[in-house]
Amino acid sequence: MVLCFLTIVACTTSSKQASKKQNFTTLFEKSNGTETSTYLEVISFYKDLANSYPSISIKEMGDTDSGYPLHMVILNPDNVFDLKNVRRRKQVLLINNGIHPGESDGIDATMLLYRDIALGKIKAPKNTVLVTIPIYNIGGALNRNSSSRANQNGPKTYGFRGNSRNYDLNRDFIKNDTKNAQAFSKIFHITQPDVFIDNHVSNGADYQYTLTHLFTQHNKLGGELGNYLHKELQPQLEKSLQSKQWDITPYVNVWGTTPDKGWVQFMDSPRYSTGYTTLWNTLGMMVETHMLKPYKHRVEGTYELMKSMIDIVEKDGTKIRLLRERTFNKQKELETYPITWKKDTTRFSKFSFKGFEGKFIDSELTGGKRLKYDQNKPFTKEVNYQNFFLPSKKVTIPKAYVLPAGWWNIIDRLKLNQVEVYPLEQDSTITVEVYKIVDYKSRKTPYEGHYLHFETQVEKSKEQITFKKGDIFIPTDQKGLRYIIETLEPETVDSFFNWNFFDTILQQKEGFSPYVWEDKAAEILSKNEQLRLNFLNKKKDTTFANDWYAQLDWVYKNSKYHEKAYLIYPVYRILKE
Repeated sequence: MVLCFLTIVACTTSSKQASKKQNFTTLFEKSNGTETSTYLEVISFYKDLANSYPSISIKEMGDTDSGYPLHMVILNPDNVFDLKNVRRRKQVLLINNGIHPGESDGIDATMLLYRDIALGKIKAPKNTVLVTIPIYNIGGALNRNSSSRANQNGPKTYGFRGNSRNYDLNRDFIKNDTKNAQAFSKIFHITQPDVFIDNHVSNGADYQYTLTHLFTQHNKLGGELGNYLHKELQPQLEKSLQSKQWDITPYVNVWGTTPDKGWVQFMDSPRYSTGYTTLWNTLGMMVETHMLKPYKHRVEGTYELMKSMIDIVEKDGTKIRLLRERTFNKQKELETYPITWKKDTTRFSKFSFKGFEGKFIDSELTGGKRLKYDQNKPFTKEVNYQNFFLPSKKVTIPKAYVLPAGWWNIIDRLKLNQVEVYPLEQDSTITVEVYKIVDYKSRKTPYEGHYLHFETQVEKSKEQITFKKGDIFIPTDQKGLRYIIETLEPETVDSFFNWNFFDTILQQKEGFSPYVWEDKAAEILSKNEQLRLNFLNKKKDTTFANDWYAQLDWVYKNSKYHEKAYLIYPVYRILKE
């Protein structure tokens, strides 16, 4: 028995030692920076790393549309992986990779980062826990090709932008159409990250930089936290990278023109990853490497950027956590919330931009004009970067919202995002503010599985509504305030209304047969003098007077027979006293 036990221990020890001798050289390195690992190779790499080094743990965190599970890999030198307890003592940096698997720079860079920390090649963070999603878009990663990124300079083969159901996952964070986004929400609320990085690759224009950053818009984040992002975090990251000979610039949001006169910052609404994470006061940024630069260089730059961010979180982590907590507390004092934004044309930032001269020349192919950059003519020019925004519309924050229980698809999304909801214990008559949808526009072509609405307008009224037992009460005095308002206020850019979740209220369900209604309409007008006078006044409009159906419809819509639910938004606001 003792011999058997010793044999098991010896085998286990031998296995662990053998594992530690394992070669953790990645395909990226073996190919001299020209190739990226497949999905299965990436997951195998992290599993082997976790088996060899106690500071690393890999867990399955839910299904994806591909049928494969989404993984979360934690690096904590203390060898403790209960994030609920760990985050009481340490800050959390969440890194997302492969949302667009053709943009694989972060996938390879994060593998190198985790390995080098585990092996002691770079100093392990003491106060920061790293969490990464190795490849978020698994279906896209499995759809491997070498042609879908027509403008990109390597790697040799890579994944596809759409997931296994052809969704662009960086448009799905608020609407949660995919299992991927639902699993991400689970990871996000378990980690509750203080800082979030989403690694991407982009083009838009040609310039000298390999690295660009897209921080969430600081005015939208607001207050002390927004000021810290704008005045401290961003400058520190830029300075750190420049000290390592890695210049970085704000994401060049320019398409089809030259950026030498400046540009407007991209406003990340909650459909995007950093717009979503901002709803919980997480400091978010996208890394956008330049796709025309060599793949090896792009991965190395992403690696150095993440190292610099770890250093900043190590230094400022306590301050970041305090600012986030203060921001959550100050939300309780807010009376209004901005729901739409516009650029502030009176303010901008200036910086020296390193670009290439570009001009429009005659195209030999099309006969039209084409933009041509000359990489033999670099320049450094001071440009205006319009990165200040103002609220263009605000709403008064209600005490709570009430949602009929039948809207289970909305309730499921609220619960998925840890919003506190409470079923009414009995039938209750409540005075509420009611919205009626009075105008909206819709995309004429499909967008990510929807025909998105925009420029939505409502009119308000106060009514007493009797809600049924089981209808949902949603208080706003909670950490999910921003998420609640951004999804339930119909006029916000990425509201559930604008994403078509309430489209059934936009279709009238009952109507009238003209031959029956004509007699009843006449009877109604004969019994309601004011309505009759209004009708006669309306008939002064010759178009109306010559349209018999419009006249019948007008009487119908001004009668008790017209259905009350039509265009009434079924999310009711209980106002603060």
